[in-house]
Amino acid sequence: MDLQAIKNRFGIIGNDPALNYALQVATQVANTDLSVLIMGESGVGKEVFSQIIHNLSARKHNPFIAVNCGAIPEGTIDSELFGHEKGSFTSASDQRKGYFESVNGGTIFLDEIGEMPLGTQARLLRMLETGEYLRVGSSKVMKADVRVIAATNKDLLQLTKEGKFREDLYYRLNTVPIRVPSLRERKEDIYLLFRKFVIDFSERYKATPIQLDDVARQMLTNYPWPGNVRELKNMAEQISVLSIDKIVNATALGKFLPKTEPGNTMPMLAPPPDAPMRSPNAGSDSGTSSTEREILYKFLFDLRKDSNDIKQLLFELLQQQGMGNTVPKNNQATANEGFSLPPAMNYNQQQPVQEQKPFVSYPSADSPVIINPGSDIHDHEEVEESLSLIDREREFITKALQKHKGKRKDAAHELGISERTLYRKIKEYDIDE
Repeated sequence: MDLQAIKNRFGIIGNDPALNYALQVATQVANTDLSVLIMGESGVGKEVFSQIIHNLSARKHNPFIAVNCGAIPEGTIDSELFGHEKGSFTSASDQRKGYFESVNGGTIFLDEIGEMPLGTQARLLRMLETGEYLRVGSSKVMKADVRVIAATNKDLLQLTKEGKFREDLYYRLNTVPIRVPSLRERKEDIYLLFRKFVIDFSERYKATPIQLDDVARQMLTNYPWPGNVRELKNMAEQISVLSIDKIVNATALGKFLPKTEPGNTMPMLAPPPDAPMRSPNAGSDSGTSSTEREILYKFLFDLRKDSNDIKQLLFELLQQQGMGNTVPKNNQATANEGFSLPPAMNYNQQQPVQEQKPFVSYPSADSPVIINPGSDIHDHEEVEESLSLIDREREFITKALQKHKGKRKDAAHELGISERTLYRKIKEYDIDE
């Protein structure tokens, strides 16, 4: 059978020399039982080549099954391929045949073979070399006559160097390699495929097929097509549905093709609107330090907020007990010292005063606290500089507990904090209840 007849039979469009060579190799190896490794990018049509090999072989009347190794969970792939015995694992309620047993005498196509776990690779290697395998949970050796065709879009030789793929399995599968060229390597075939997909779509939905002008056709050819034939088919159907004019020019086509950078074969995606700006020369170290800086800023901001909440609480308690009636004039500068605030939060500007809850920060260590001379708490007017915020917090918690006879819920309510926070403070300060 000549190449054109094979193309017509399996719906292959194109006259690229690399494509013709791959078809020729597939035709020659079909009548043997040798293992075949089909290599190529995602979307180039590797499964079509496996079907060509099976249908031109002596096994064409026997079963053919395609298995995506990357789509089967690692814990169940052994059971899927080789079967399992009843009770071999938790959900094994019955005995089950695997794919190799089901397609005995036929062909199994293992797509994305590079995703197969190492343990399963060892089982597959034994199957390829001896035709023997074991069901999961069984010690009985079983035999199967199955031809294996594998495919991958990864560099398996590089994976063997990284220890992610068995070297012996690689050479066992790579008996006859077939490389399917990418779409950008067969530029002359791009418009032929596009026309095929457009006509198929129009016949299916009884619509008038679209056409491209010369400039649009050149733009279609120069696009890198990272998704290969699969992406081209989707694009042809999308344009057929959404295009208003049946003659599509370059401007209209440009709305459907993602923008690409010069020398880059992948579409250039715009960053999300809220993505942080980053210098083009910034490396991984810069990104790491930027993240650490953001975490530090957040920690400092939360720390300032917690500090202000505690100071506000203490001031309100002082007001309730008639202790504090004077606050230093520089209290705002002290509270915000060391922080750079946005204009909307600049406390140096005139702010409206809220009578019921004035925002007052606790004075710094070098500023004395003035209290009422008649207060029954202390007999002096100035608190010693050694008096810390922790001491005052411990004092007020103790008094609140004494006032409410050890009832934490009532004490926490009066202090303006949660009962959980109060419990933590009691443990932290070792306060006797």
